[in-house]
Amino acid sequence: MVEESAENVVPPTKGGGKKPKSAAAAAAEPVATSEAGNSPATESKVPPKKEKPPAVEAKPFTEFIQQDYLPALTQALADKGVSDLQLNLERAKIAIKGFETAPECSQVIGRWNGGNRQFNVYFFDDNIQGQRAISCVDLGHRASTLEAFVIDERKVTLDLLVAGVVLRLNSQKWLTRN
Repeated sequence: MVEESAENVVPPTKGGGKKPKSAAAAAAEPVATSEAGNSPATESKVPPKKEKPPAVEAKPFTEFIQQDYLPALTQALADKGVSDLQLNLERAKIAIKGFETAPECSQVIGRWNGGNRQFNVYFFDDNIQGQRAISCVDLGHRASTLEAFVIDERKVTLDLLVAGVVLRLNSQKWLTRN
């Protein structure tokens, strides 16, 4: 005769007379799965992943500047009252004393106020995540200072590049007065 311990005794169930399965017996039984191979419980809990569109900053450099940056910068400066803005992307030497022998780099050049005010945003590596600088010049003079531009950011975005120019020009007192 086999003795049954309290652990191995299955209590009787109400109605139906079926005995509950032990944990080992339940684990051994196959679980019904869908055609995809997922159990019904798993399938309903996991929503399908939505694919994000690629960020505009992931575009090739020239395409990003022409299609996204220049229009956004034009709009931001127009909102600040700049009406006759001309923006161009050019590849040229840096027109600052001491940089005559430096190689050419891509520059976003903005002119307004009848050409009397100009700023240049320099992209040394043709990459918005690479090294950048800015210079400002007034009344047709030659720029004398090259300043680092948006340098403390881990990831540079379109909004950050636009805000950086607006902030710098506002610091120059070209957009609003105190």
